[in-house]
Amino acid sequence: MDDLSQTLATINAVLWNETWILIIAGTGVLFTVWSGFCQFRALTHGPRVVSGVYDDANDPGAINHFQALSAALSGTVGLGNIGGVALAITLGGPGAIFWMWIVGFLGMAIKFVEVTLSMLYRNTDDPDNPHGGPMWVAGSALKKMKPKLGWLGTVLAFLFSFCVMMSSGTGGNMFQAWNVADITNEYFGVSGWITGAILTVIVGAVLIGGIKRIGKVAGMLVPGMVLIYVVAGFYVLFANFGQIPELLALIITSAFTPTEATGAFVGGTVASAFLFGMKRAIFSNEAGQGSSAIAHAAAKTNEPVREGLVGGMEPFIDTIVVCTFTALIILSTGIWSRAPDVAFSEIPQPIQNGTNWDYPDTKLGAGEWQDQEPVLMIVRAGENPATGQEFHRVNGSVSSTGNGYVATWQPFDSDIEPQIIGGGFYQDYVGATLTAKAFDSVAPGLGKWLITIASWLFAISTIIAWGYYGEQGAIYMMGSKSAMPYRLIYCSLTFVATLGHIKTSADLDNMTGIGLGVIIYANLPICWIFGYQAIRAYKDYIARLKDGRMGPDHPPPSIDDLISGRNVQKQI
Repeated sequence: MDDLSQTLATINAVLWNETWILIIAGTGVLFTVWSGFCQFRALTHGPRVVSGVYDDANDPGAINHFQALSAALSGTVGLGNIGGVALAITLGGPGAIFWMWIVGFLGMAIKFVEVTLSMLYRNTDDPDNPHGGPMWVAGSALKKMKPKLGWLGTVLAFLFSFCVMMSSGTGGNMFQAWNVADITNEYFGVSGWITGAILTVIVGAVLIGGIKRIGKVAGMLVPGMVLIYVVAGFYVLFANFGQIPELLALIITSAFTPTEATGAFVGGTVASAFLFGMKRAIFSNEAGQGSSAIAHAAAKTNEPVREGLVGGMEPFIDTIVVCTFTALIILSTGIWSRAPDVAFSEIPQPIQNGTNWDYPDTKLGAGEWQDQEPVLMIVRAGENPATGQEFHRVNGSVSSTGNGYVATWQPFDSDIEPQIIGGGFYQDYVGATLTAKAFDSVAPGLGKWLITIASWLFAISTIIAWGYYGEQGAIYMMGSKSAMPYRLIYCSLTFVATLGHIKTSADLDNMTGIGLGVIIYANLPICWIFGYQAIRAYKDYIARLKDGRMGPDHPPPSIDDLISGRNVQKQI
């Protein structure tokens, strides 16, 4: 597994670097300025569209605007908001949140372009079962523009389809399933394979029903789970209300200055805050991936820009609202920089073995330990290239000996003898578990139940949405007969992710980073080549809206009809 972890880390380092992230941010700046800040229209006109006043049962498509947004949000508002934010703070410090905000704002413009293009080029041969997404844009648009370059569009389309399948299996599926298994095991001692089996059955049952079933499930699931999470978040923030101004200042200052090591946090640089904040935000809200445009393409409408503006709401809801809640909860409780969870009765001394330093196993006293539970120590040694400081993490894991438990430590590579800091070690709360512990610190048991339930709901919705995305990629490449084999493989990955092969936050970051990296490499060129068409359509739409040449011709439907989609069902 060490070789696999190193391989994943190497690939991740190649895919993700500051230059490439600046390119993504630059794309957001370009579309923001070019459109004249379409974010404003997304936040003012978008909610009216979602309310159902523009819905028409005679328009092509399968689901209404509300269901399309819910289906897309089910792929974005997930464990990236609970576990991804925790991961960003763990690896990049508080400043990572500032860069998440920046990506959230710029991502609104990128998402608008992605969705609008997918609506312009979606396939509505079967009006009740449309197909769309960047692969349809690349496969059709270039052929229309330059017939001789149609082959290039096909290559781009197949590349994106392959990448969305890969990304759906890693970040959209395995990341979610692993987090659920980890937190369920942490709090309830449930073996990972049991969690994996339950998730697999639920996901498979919904995917079989297609986009209409996904839309109905998402329409009921997403609003409720977000409301529950936000209400509980308010409770925690109210308990620490006086800290909020100071924490907001910390987020901003840490984005531009190094963050000192403290407690369980080894310190961070401006570069690490930038890198991990941007990466986790892109993973969370999917701006630049083009994936959620596949769900939006099923919306009933004859105005592509209208659904594009609905899509532009996603990064705001996902990153600027929900992710900020999680960040403030983690920071206000101090769980990210806590003191050692377990004190050493005697500080262990390392033994040099070549360039490695080996720590003896640590016998653990009474406690609710789990087999293979990750732990870590903080040591002072030579400069840490990731942070520019002298502090490092030494990872370990707990194993059962029959008479108790023992922590086994991984070798630490250093030219300088490491010295343990803090007099103890930490349980390595990875992803969603860290967020749950933050809730528990305010109200014991709140994190145990709230985050476990929220993790299950968020993960199920996200895995289902990404299953649909990947399935559409498979259908584009291999035809409709590939749908069932893809579903079987996809559901098997849900199960595999819960078997204990992923152990640390670094492994988790590498896995999601690879899936995210490949799909962005495939999608952004499509946006660059055809983005002008989305901007042109947007300006025409806004001109007609301002002139009063179109508008809602009926009052909004009831909440029940909106959620169920009955307001766009044709009367027979």
